Formats: sequence, C-alpha cells, structure tokens
Amino acid sequence: MKHYPLEIQKRHMYRLHCKDPKIESACRRLSCVFPDICENMGTDHGPLVQLYRKARTLPGIKKILIGSGVRYDLAVKSPEYVRELVSHHVGGYLKIAPEHIAEGPLAKMMKPGMGAYYKFKELFEKFSKEAGKEQYLIPYFISAHPGTTDEDMLELALWLKANSFRLDQVQNFTPTPMAMASAMYHTGKNPLRKISRKGEEVPIPKSGRARRLHKAFLRYHDPENWPLLREALKQMGRTDLIGGSKKHLVPAWQPAGTGRPANSRRPETGRGTARTQHTQDRPRAARRAK
Repeated sequence: MKHYPLEIQKRHMYRLHCKDPKIESACRRLSCVFPDICENMGTDHGPLVQLYRKARTLPGIKKILIGSGVRYDLAVKSPEYVRELVSHHVGGYLKIAPEHIAEGPLAKMMKPGMGAYYKFKELFEKFSKEAGKEQYLIPYFISAHPGTTDEDMLELALWLKANSFRLDQVQNFTPTPMAMASAMYHTGKNPLRKISRKGEEVPIPKSGRARRLHKAFLRYHDPENWPLLREALKQMGRTDLIGGSKKHLVPAWQPAGTGRPANSRRPETGRGTARTQHTQDRPRAARRAK
C-alpha cells in the first residue's frame, strides 16, 4: 500500500498525493496542507468525481450522501468536485470543521484560516442554488483546545452571534494518547517547533473554570452560562458586551430560575479524540444562519 501523509489519509481525499515520488520519499514536512498547501501536493479531484459518478450507476444504489469529512481547503482547488458533491451527494446538510476562527488555536490544530471556509461556503451556496436545492453548511467548533485563550473564545462567540449560530451540543477538548495536541496539553510546549527550555509556550485552558468558560462562550445564548460570561467579560474589560441590545453578547439581567454562580462547578461532559471533538448545530440553527 502506498504511504500518504496522515493528514491526507484521515480526510479521505481520494488519490490526492505528492506529484513527485522522490520528493515524497524524502519529505519530512509534518503536513501537506499546513501552514499552506504544498506546491508539490496534487489537488486534482478528478478521480474522486469519477468514483462518485460510477458509484451512482451501480444497481440498487438510490442515494450516496456525504455528511462530513470534506477537507474544504483542498476541495476549493477543484470547483468541479464541489459542484459534484453539492449537486448529488449532500442530503440537506454538510458538516465541515473550521474548529475555530482565531489564528492562535488554528495554528496549533494545523488548520487553514477562515478564508478557505468562506470560499467553500461561497461555492457551496452557488452550486446548491444552481441545483435548485435548499442546503446548509454546518461548521464544527471546539472549545478549550491547547493554544486557545479566553480572548480567542470571545472572538469566536462574537462570530457565532454575528452569523446567528446557536450551538446545541458542545464538547471540550480531551487529551488522548498519540495526539500532538495532547503533547501540547501536558507539556505546555509547541511540538510543531523545536523543543527547548526557551521554546514557544502554549496557553493551556486546564482549570475547571477555564474549560467551563470556553464552553460557555460557544453557548453564549444559554441563560445558564450568563453569570460566568458576565464575570469573565468584566475581568477582560469588555463590559461593553453586557446589555440588552443586539450588539451585546449577554444581557445584564438574569431570567428567574436560571443561571449558576460564576464560581460554581459543573461536571465536564463528552469524550473523544483530541482532533475530532466538536459542536453540533440543530437544523433550525442552520436555517437561521443561511
């Protein structure tokens, strides 16, 4: 079996590989697609398009739907592939994983910036309209990933509010064996760079309060989280985001019977791999965000 870099294997991008076997055999680059797509990385999705078309003609096959797993920064290099995917293989919703919008955590995740997300969204909506289909793009996000600060989560919360996303299920990052993010979590160092005593320090949201706060930013709309968010915003000097208008993140008032004291403890929920924990939207949230 031919070896392809892990970053490409796990995204199931069919037959995408290095253009030159000699370069591939000598390459020590951690990722073919980070910090940008390597100039030697093939991005021709033609074989995958042909595979989709052949699969649709098989006897007994009524529908082939792809719900997630698309490496969208590679997909935008092949608009023909995006057209094929959107026209025939999306069952109303397609989940993709920007995971965050801030440069700090994205760099630690080896993920593309939001420019790739916006480009894919543009193509997705264009081809959905051409196909006469009402379809929605659902982004995943993660909280408390190594390299994420409170300010990063506030930035993400403001983006979610501006785009009318209200996330229902949120899971915090959990370190798991053999993951680079787990090495960051336990050492506070960045293994993507040379490790030394003076090497890059990575902010780690380890404390229970920090993890609850990061999760609360993703669910800024939940009254249960408002006491914690109000306290954090005051400490961050962002009281301008507390109030009753659309420009505010949380209101100054609290509905009766809701909310916990900001310093109360809430059990952590959700486990998963270090790179795949995410949030999920309900369909109605996607409809609001279109």
